[in-house]
Amino acid sequence: MIELSGVEKHFQGQVVVHPLSLTIKEGEFLTLLGPSGCGKTTILRMIAGFEQPTKGKILLDGADLTSLPPNRRDLNLVFQHYALFPHMTVEDNIAFGLKMKKLPAKEQQARVEEAVAMTQLTPLVKRYPHQLSGGQQQRVAIARAIANKPKVLLLDEPLGALDLQLRKNLQSELKHLQRSLGITFVYVTHDQEEAMMLSDRIVIMNGGKVEQIGTPREIYAKPTTLFSATFVGENNIFSQDGRLFAVRPEKLVAVRGTEGAKRTGEVLDVLYLGSIHKLIVQLDDEPMTVSIAFDFTDDRPWNVGEKVGVAWNSEDEVVIGS
Repeated sequence: MIELSGVEKHFQGQVVVHPLSLTIKEGEFLTLLGPSGCGKTTILRMIAGFEQPTKGKILLDGADLTSLPPNRRDLNLVFQHYALFPHMTVEDNIAFGLKMKKLPAKEQQARVEEAVAMTQLTPLVKRYPHQLSGGQQQRVAIARAIANKPKVLLLDEPLGALDLQLRKNLQSELKHLQRSLGITFVYVTHDQEEAMMLSDRIVIMNGGKVEQIGTPREIYAKPTTLFSATFVGENNIFSQDGRLFAVRPEKLVAVRGTEGAKRTGEVLDVLYLGSIHKLIVQLDDEPMTVSIAFDFTDDRPWNVGEKVGVAWNSEDEVVIGS
């Protein structure tokens, strides 16, 4: 559906997006994930047409978009700041793009009704933005975008301004919406959990470069770089014989004594988190601490300062690159 071919972006001589080639499939939910300033929003803005690539090409459905203005691309962008018109009702906000396209009034009405039903806004169509909560305003912004029936919906941190509980609710709504619409979603976030929950594939960005591309499962189970291993989920990084490998906290086992232990250490902290609890262990003869997660069925008591052995299965080691 979208193809980025050797796309680069330079600002004032600085490379902000290193050469990137990426194919996004039709109907896919693809997330660009990374810390602030890693280039993910710049990539989204280049796809939308608000930034021109310094080099490379952007294709949509085989057609070269690179020099087309934003309004001639079959795409819609949803921002974190919803950019609703304050003097227009919900339904007028949603219909705005359709009016600009001069669609027949009957079709406008049908599309607005469909988008409103999908985003559960039916009781709110006569309200103005200032009469809506943040979550409702965000749903209006999404309804306005999908009423245009774009081939691709671009979403830039769309849930970033919402509180945690509302984000969780809207995440599942978004996933459901994307599945029922079958539209390709390209989503930008710095929230690893959100990326894992929503995406078919994740592109991990760091410093303008792609660190890894894969399904949420691949990225969690088989990180290929040190950045991927430490950015998504919690991880323990060990160094041995000149190689680095990672072992997730739930794959480590705490043992009393040293039998079967690959490392030894001292309990620094015991954390109770409801369904799981964790030991933070300062390793002997190494500067690092490790985190060991138990599920709630393991109720052995541990005390701060206690000696502990740390064990794991060799097949749970994931060797990582630089």
